[in-house]
Amino acid sequence: MGSTSEWARATFGEAADELARLIPACLLRAHARARSGHEGVHTQTLEAYGHGLYAAQYEELVAGLAHLADASAVRLQGRSVVIVSGHVIYPIRYAKKDVPVTAARLRRATGFRAELIRRHGPEPRQQVLDLGLDELEEPEAHPDLALLPEDNRLVLVAYACSMHEGVMRAEWGSAELRREDRYLIWHRHEPLPLPAPAA
Repeated sequence: MGSTSEWARATFGEAADELARLIPACLLRAHARARSGHEGVHTQTLEAYGHGLYAAQYEELVAGLAHLADASAVRLQGRSVVIVSGHVIYPIRYAKKDVPVTAARLRRATGFRAELIRRHGPEPRQQVLDLGLDELEEPEAHPDLALLPEDNRLVLVAYACSMHEGVMRAEWGSAELRREDRYLIWHRHEPLPLPAPAA
């Protein structure tokens, strides 16, 4: 048995130690690709880096984890994501500076990411207060969510990363989304050890 927690072993079984090692390496490779893309186009803004990192994070996780015995990939909203042991591994860059993962929040309380967290994340700790008012009609579910079995659970890989500092912090765990302020309310989160930078 490796150094992963009881939660990680209960979630991913024998793959837990390897995932804890591979996921940070995938994030570092995604950052390196995005930085290289930015340097290649010589723009004054960080658009190339941001868009490149967004695409590369999914691609690197699929490339790095696909060989695991219980891994499969599914295409969601134009990106392939990895499922291991019935858990969707979903990356979110939550900050461009080194701040705790408890500061993580989404840009929007609606849309694909928000729906994914609500449908496949943990049950909310506090139920929504019923004031007896008619609920606003929920928008129709994103069709790609039908590609995931209902019993699949979500494991968020939340990381802080910038072009100049690289990946500063990475954690994994389960969180609900608080609709009113878009903060992720973590039920469980644990650091993923980042490899030492190459000399």
